[in-house]
Amino acid sequence: MSALRGLLVKETFHILRDRRTLLVLLALPVVQVVLFGYAIRTDVNSVRLAIVDPSPDAVTMNLRNRFAGTGVFEVVADVRRLADVEPLFQTGAAQVALVFDETFAEDVRRGGTAHLQVITDATDPNSGGLLQAYTQALIDDYRRSLTPPASRIVIVPQVQMRFNPTRASSNLFVPGLMAFVLTIVSALMTAISLTREKETGTMEALLVSPLRPWEIIVGKVTPYLVIGFVGALGILVEARLVFGVPTRGSVMLLLAEVLLYILVSLSFGVLVSARTSSQRVAMMAAMLTTMLPNILLSGFIFPLESMPQPLQIMSNIVAGRWFVTILRSIMLKGAGIELLWRETLILGVMAAVLLVASTRSLRERLDL
Repeated sequence: MSALRGLLVKETFHILRDRRTLLVLLALPVVQVVLFGYAIRTDVNSVRLAIVDPSPDAVTMNLRNRFAGTGVFEVVADVRRLADVEPLFQTGAAQVALVFDETFAEDVRRGGTAHLQVITDATDPNSGGLLQAYTQALIDDYRRSLTPPASRIVIVPQVQMRFNPTRASSNLFVPGLMAFVLTIVSALMTAISLTREKETGTMEALLVSPLRPWEIIVGKVTPYLVIGFVGALGILVEARLVFGVPTRGSVMLLLAEVLLYILVSLSFGVLVSARTSSQRVAMMAAMLTTMLPNILLSGFIFPLESMPQPLQIMSNIVAGRWFVTILRSIMLKGAGIELLWRETLILGVMAAVLLVASTRSLRERLDL
């Protein structure tokens, strides 16, 4: 019993002495509950709606106003041709398109059969199904409010699910899993690898070597860059052969984006390791700042539109959010760099900032 008591006292002393570890251990459960509590939402909010109305009329305006007045739909485009909606779907600027037939208003006034299209982005099959049902309910409510009696008027919505017509959940989760796995291999393992050098004492060999800080970073992260890229190739092959996830866009562009994201994750891992002194702290810090945000705030599982505004703003600094958007746009929608330049630029800026910050942090460590 005395030996056990001594071990308990020793471990407690070590935890209390390492204030950073203690702080992370105390903060991690609180942060997890807050993030999960606010991020796990199935509500339908802030739905981006595109309107295609070739013949604007008071009748079509009435239905359009019903959508805008719900507080759920946000009209992001009002165009005359269906072709103008395609880029909006490919970039994610629109989730639903309401396409009126040219004779819609005239057919409603005659009390006959009116036609319109409801096109939904089914990249997220769960959200796509909810949006279809909610849109259908609004159209039915509009029909019942019409005069002459609604029984004489038939509105036939032609439903179309874009990019994932079978509503296969693998098309949603597999691209997000790629971002999650690359984050683990790149950021987490890099952070642990560099802090292990400090704990084992081999960092002193680097201190006296003629290597510059950026050369040390290149030497340490290059193997993980290769491992991450090979892993990404394996995931892409598995996604196609096992889960049937298509790759409709450019494969070369996809691989280039994968390399860019790995570089961002590696740079962040180096920054974490330069600011921590032990593998334990590095592992928990990397998990808290990369894995949880990539699961909750990237749109990987939970749609960002359903989250509170502060979390939506916070998601802008999560690299996984932009990478998941790029993956789904290239693989499922066939989008090119002309539509994804903004997301690519953001990842490029993140990589540059993190590389500079990690190099400076490592130089400060070496100067010490």
